[in-house]
Amino acid sequence: MHGVLSVFCDYLIDPAYDWVEICDSCFGDTPSQICLPWNTTRHVQDYEGNPARRALTFEELQRFFNHADSKVEAAVAQGRKGALAASRDAQMFKTAYAFGLRRAELRGLDLADLHFNAKAPPWGRYAVLHVRWGKASKGSTPKRRTVLLVPELAWWIEGMRQWVEQGRALFPAGELAMMWPTERGSRVSLEYIDRRFTALRRELGLDPALKLHCLRHFYVTHLIEYGYADRFVQEQVGHQHASTTSIYTSVSGDFKNRILADALRRFTTPEGS
Repeated sequence: MHGVLSVFCDYLIDPAYDWVEICDSCFGDTPSQICLPWNTTRHVQDYEGNPARRALTFEELQRFFNHADSKVEAAVAQGRKGALAASRDAQMFKTAYAFGLRRAELRGLDLADLHFNAKAPPWGRYAVLHVRWGKASKGSTPKRRTVLLVPELAWWIEGMRQWVEQGRALFPAGELAMMWPTERGSRVSLEYIDRRFTALRRELGLDPALKLHCLRHFYVTHLIEYGYADRFVQEQVGHQHASTTSIYTSVSGDFKNRILADALRRFTTPEGS
């Protein structure tokens, strides 16, 4: 609202128009800008458009998830400790991508954050994720949002169900509600999430610029390519401004070529044919 008022006031006092003279003549007063830095709300969310951050390619994402899964298989085959933690980490990273989550949002998940969706009954309690630790504006509490699982990412359910119903229960009780427990019964730390992602990325020889946050970029890119409305994507990832969501979007050349082809078809196809 502040932005709308500010633009309107700028229009009224712009010397290119005659509104100042007209108002002075008709009302004996002249308009002025009333939206000033000291009486308006600033956009205080951190800028998330670091040029080093990019969406992974499909190949990179598949290699990353396959490598995370291979850690579980290797630990089981060798009969050594670590298979359970590797299973947790693999599913944790898949969840970050399947719902476009930030680190703190991922870490803060509890079992109670899994919910049903009346529009997708076959998915059971794995159809909706309640995010309670969303990024906060300065001076405010963490923002909450509800993220829907989209059909294109329903492959996530099988692994998550196995983790929740089998793997997670093998960790010490600790805080019973937490989604990603450790062997000590505590939540995984943000530092641990970063370390594990970095370790897997290095083992694969992927671009050092790729961080966990890049999974979120890839999520936004995919929703756009799947054809979801911009507003839906913005709500899914919890962006206050559509411009922030646009920073995340790096659609593929193939997607853009399809859009162009559709547009050309509309212009070149005779009406009624």
